[in-house]
Amino acid sequence: MQHITRRATLALGAASLATGAQAQGVPRAEIPPPAQPIEQGAALRVIRPARFIDADETIFRENAARFSERYNVPVRVDFVGWEDIRPQTAVIANTGSGPDVVIGWADDPHVYVDKLHDLSELADYLGRRYGGWSFLARKYGMQHNSTKWIGIPFGGGTGPICYRASALREAGFDKLPEDHAGFLRLCQALKRINKPAGFALGNAVGDGNGFANWLLWSHGASLTDEEGTISINSRETLAALNYLRELYPTFAPGTLSWLDPSNNRAYASQEVHLTANGVSLYYALKNDPRTKPIADDTEHAPLPRGVSAGPPQSATVLNAMVFRHVRYPNAAKEFIRFMMEAEQYDPWLTGSLGYWSQPLEAYRQSAVWTSDPKLTLFREAMNHQYWSGYKGPITQASGAVAADYVLVQMCSSVASGQATPEAAAREAERRARRYYRA
Repeated sequence: MQHITRRATLALGAASLATGAQAQGVPRAEIPPPAQPIEQGAALRVIRPARFIDADETIFRENAARFSERYNVPVRVDFVGWEDIRPQTAVIANTGSGPDVVIGWADDPHVYVDKLHDLSELADYLGRRYGGWSFLARKYGMQHNSTKWIGIPFGGGTGPICYRASALREAGFDKLPEDHAGFLRLCQALKRINKPAGFALGNAVGDGNGFANWLLWSHGASLTDEEGTISINSRETLAALNYLRELYPTFAPGTLSWLDPSNNRAYASQEVHLTANGVSLYYALKNDPRTKPIADDTEHAPLPRGVSAGPPQSATVLNAMVFRHVRYPNAAKEFIRFMMEAEQYDPWLTGSLGYWSQPLEAYRQSAVWTSDPKLTLFREAMNHQYWSGYKGPITQASGAVAADYVLVQMCSSVASGQATPEAAAREAERRARRYYRA
């Protein structure tokens, strides 16, 4: 928690002053921003998910302080635990009070669509200025079957395979297999040499949902069909869950209770040598002298395709929304615009090593993506062709299924032996129908 005022801005010093120079390689169109005068006496409170990378929070706060300095608007920024921000957003929506800007998760604006300000003018400006919006930004930012923007995606973190190259070689592999059978053989070999894999099967917003979705999508399964009809109880889902019964015994102990920080810790402590993770893990390893040798031995690869035509992964998306009850909506929108402009956004993107990959196409030209070849893969995070609720529309129902960990718990019940694949798929179908009928 921090209040950012004019005085705090001055204390930030050179780090804030240097931000503009770092953004000069990002192309942009010279067009005027939306005319939305900030309300007299405005003050803002912002909440967003907690950082996994120190620079994410440090530079975000510096940028918020720059906004305060420029517009004389005090800003308070609160960083909230990943598993806590959705419950807090629900309270804000139901009570009609609270922060002016909520930067929540991908689906969240679709859960509260009737309680949000229309952000279309702002989205149009940013899209025209910075080369257009990425695939997932459009998916999550726009209301289904509408041109109305209900959220402004700040970026997305994707979780490809993160592995120790030396462990792969020791296990007899020179690259990561893309097929299910080959990936299973690799994980079995890693287990035999006591350098196992591990994937989150607990209620983890990013890693738990990411693993469950990969498992399903790589087998051709989906929560719904293109029309939004529940399709989870299918032969493709059963194939995925039966595969999980073979794969899970190769995992390190404890993955059933893993939350988002868990596999970071396990990989850094060499309890696992292969997992799925965003840039945060590599960033932490690279910037700590004690773990830099692990970073040097770490490589990234897309999640195994299985039967999918492309990488069967999506992104954990930060999505900003402004509730109708806020006192200073123009100030809130102007804050979002300011934070997305190149002078603020590119230093944030670069300083975090691309942890929250860009939603606007112009930022593909950011120097961060050529600064380290191990980062380049993450540039594509927001253009993956899978999303929460795939294959159907993103709606209040798809958001609720993700928030309730329906697919994660389907997988964990099979991995733990508490349910057969058939029973788990039926239960997931029953739970999903509750939300889709509401």
